[in-house]
Amino acid sequence: MYAVVKTGGKQYRVQEGDVLFVEKLDAEVDSVVELTEVLAVGGETLKVGTPVVEGAKVVAKVLSQGKAKKVTVFKYKPKKDYRRKAGHRQPYTKIVVEKIEA
Repeated sequence: MYAVVKTGGKQYRVQEGDVLFVEKLDAEVDSVVELTEVLAVGGETLKVGTPVVEGAKVVAKVLSQGKAKKVTVFKYKPKKDYRRKAGHRQPYTKIVVEKIEA
């Protein structure tokens, strides 16, 4: 059984036991989160929502909170003495899918 869930503006195809890095969720480590925006549930038959499947949810456990590797942003204009250097580290939440309820 699999599901397509939407979180953080992205869509993920998940199965039980999958480990995902999603956009930062406001949850403590070792807590359980419910993803209720389930767009589709598949298995023997495919249920597609309009836009979400009614009564379906994905239960996941938060493994850790962290930050991705640093991305360096460098802006430069030739002959104009213009240089800007900035860094960015995107926060993420690492979760494991425990159960798909449909």
